Amino acid sequence: MPGENLSREEARERAALLSVDGYDVSLDLRSAVGDGDGEPRTFRSVTTIRFRCSEPGATTFADLVAPGVTAVSLNGKDLDPGEVFDGARIALEDLAAENELVVDARCAYSRTGEGMHRFVDPEDGEVYLYTQYEPADARRVFANFEQPDLKATYRFEVRAPEGWTVWSNGAGELTDGVWRFAETKPISTYITCVVAGPYHYVTDSYARTFADGTRLEIPLGAMCRKGLAPHFDADDVFLVTKQGLDFFHDHFDYPYPFGKYDQAFVPEYNLGAMENPGLVTFREEYIFRGKVTQASYEARANVILHEMAHMWFGDLVTMEWWDDLWLKESFADFMGTFANVGATRFRDAWITFANRRKAWAYRADQLPSTHPVTADIRDLEDAKLNFDGITYAKGASVLKQLVAYAGQDAFLEGARRYFKRNAYGNTRLGDLLTVLAETSGRDMSAWAGAWLQTAGVNSLTPQVLLDTEGGRIAELAVLQEAPQTHPELRPHRIAVGLYRRTPQGALERYARVETDVHGARTVVAELAGAQAPELVLVNDDDLTYCKVRFDETSLATLREHLGALSDPLARALCWSALWNLTRDGLLPARDFIGHVLRFAGRESDIGVLQMLHAWANTALVHYAAPAWRETGGELLAEGALRELRAADPGSEQQLAWARFFAEVASAGPDLALLKELLDGTTAIDGLEVDQELRWAFLEPLAAHGAADEAVLAAELSRDDTASGKRHQVRCLSARPSAAVKAQAWAQVVESDALSNALVEATITGFGQPSQRELTAPYAGQYFAAIERIWRERSIQIGMDVVRGLFPALQDRPETLEAADAWLREHRDAAPALRRLVLEARDDLARALRAQECDAAAQGR
Repeated sequence: MPGENLSREEARERAALLSVDGYDVSLDLRSAVGDGDGEPRTFRSVTTIRFRCSEPGATTFADLVAPGVTAVSLNGKDLDPGEVFDGARIALEDLAAENELVVDARCAYSRTGEGMHRFVDPEDGEVYLYTQYEPADARRVFANFEQPDLKATYRFEVRAPEGWTVWSNGAGELTDGVWRFAETKPISTYITCVVAGPYHYVTDSYARTFADGTRLEIPLGAMCRKGLAPHFDADDVFLVTKQGLDFFHDHFDYPYPFGKYDQAFVPEYNLGAMENPGLVTFREEYIFRGKVTQASYEARANVILHEMAHMWFGDLVTMEWWDDLWLKESFADFMGTFANVGATRFRDAWITFANRRKAWAYRADQLPSTHPVTADIRDLEDAKLNFDGITYAKGASVLKQLVAYAGQDAFLEGARRYFKRNAYGNTRLGDLLTVLAETSGRDMSAWAGAWLQTAGVNSLTPQVLLDTEGGRIAELAVLQEAPQTHPELRPHRIAVGLYRRTPQGALERYARVETDVHGARTVVAELAGAQAPELVLVNDDDLTYCKVRFDETSLATLREHLGALSDPLARALCWSALWNLTRDGLLPARDFIGHVLRFAGRESDIGVLQMLHAWANTALVHYAAPAWRETGGELLAEGALRELRAADPGSEQQLAWARFFAEVASAGPDLALLKELLDGTTAIDGLEVDQELRWAFLEPLAAHGAADEAVLAAELSRDDTASGKRHQVRCLSARPSAAVKAQAWAQVVESDALSNALVEATITGFGQPSQRELTAPYAGQYFAAIERIWRERSIQIGMDVVRGLFPALQDRPETLEAADAWLREHRDAAPALRRLVLEARDDLARALRAQECDAAAQGR
């Protein structure tokens, strides 16, 4: 990996020297099918780049990661590939004012989801190809200048196996055996795209007439593997797509600029999706093979709209370098939810945002690797790791705060001016702040300094003083705190809500005030004299980004009446606050689990319920005192089964509780019930045990030795598909055997034969909470292997292995000491690798602190 890196300074020097006029890229993908010759498969890639140089005679380089180069010519002069190509760069000397570079290369198909990924469907043997580049893997497919600020137009042509269809960013047609595609608008390398294979393809169209009488027509397409076609609900994908296009046209006043709009759901995808203009790619798991809750459909709609927002924020206007990655990802993350609420059936998407997306941000912002939203990205490895909870979810939260601070109309008018001034160009932070200052009339520099250029999350706590009779508020203040490592106290625009129980028992808001919080203590004068509250919610309606704390009265109220909160967003915010208290070692894990057991069955928002299940499981596995884990697991399994039986037949809640019951089942009777549900000897009214739920039930059975290799092989025969294979591999790796763990470890750490999807499945199965003793011997092996893994594997696989195999289940001080020792002894290791280890080490330290808090509650 180090030889493939690119520093920010190198990119800046090259951008100052070059401007790129256009690319012609010719790919021959016919080698994707057939038996091959025993060697790693490659394809021919011929690239012609036309570019200008501001300093004739200068030297620079082009990027290409490939097994070999057949020929290179610069301005008609043939160069010796052996002299100019080192495996990652092509040296270019004595440049002219106007240049033409032609590179004929052998590029490799990928099995890691990077570059040109090749997938063979085990169901029917069909081969499927797609590309994935962000941040810098286009150079694995064609020679280029791989940095976002050297935009250019592209003309692709592709030779493919007979019977295949090929798609790219522009519209294409097949002529004389060659797929030729319309020239793109000026875009960056990382959002070019090719998808090829016998995909199932569905079409539709979108039309819009604007106020000036102009008409826009956009051909729509959606595709997936043939094996998934029976499950593909393309109509719903197109519905959300059209709703999104209407919404963004209404708000952005800039017509969609990239012609057609295809959406490809592709196998073994590393990301959620990628915003390639005209050809968005998604992970195929967004096509649901079994029954799922509305939370899954909401999540898919959010991703569709997130990627669509990128057509403007990211594709039309692109950050200059990865420092300003937030200029596309934070905006897209915010706009995904903003459009979901404003345009689709998912009107409560802000609840999901408050409960799920912000949880990701809060975790990331408390890691030692936290960084400002506007980050310091030194190189491509830094960039890869900064697709994180800060850049996405915190950035989106900050923009939500900005809308409250500047006003929605001013915010959207700023966006409109930003697009028109910078179309097809590159920008920095200052370019956006300038238009926002114009439209809001506010000084954006102070706001940006506090919210975009500093790291860390503030805590807001209510301080309530009552009058002498105790029936009215004498003074209510909001206390703001910041961690010592990031002591910034920020300005917050918040709503403070006061809640009391009604005679009917509901906990409802009776007073609300919006106010600006500054400094360590802010008095909310408007609430003086109000009736004394049972609950104070200091970030009501979720206007700002903060950790919410409670005064003692409010916390006592939640212990007894959390389920009585009638407003679903307020309830979600309170759950999130309780989870943050648990993670911070301020609320015992058993108390949080107790709240879930007592109140989660009354949760109406299915997305919140599923998040509570995930949190409760994490609390049990990582934050509960080891001596209490068995008891806690029994309580969770008993509670999950009780709620499963009580749920309305066929309801989303029933399905969610069934899945959670499988996650926490460990006792003999619970495992026996799962087996009976699988073989049909027992049924629960309304619960359809479809194929996906069967695999969910099989994993705990495999992990506890109740489903062997033969059982899993038989299940694969029922579901002999790519999805079924991933499930089977995960279950095989989950079995409680030293030999199984040794084999799984060898397959991931000592071999690169598995594809990215099967690496992920093997790692997931390997780390079973009930098998701490079995995986204990691998803690030392992990620290001995990770530097080699990082050096030898692609960055994606390196990240998966370093994160996924960290011995977090060996939650003892000795493991923490081993991580500290590795960090001390490997100060010169790649910074991105050190960051991953440091983050995992911090999670482990947090777990140990939470366990101490939980142990202190013993016998209470």
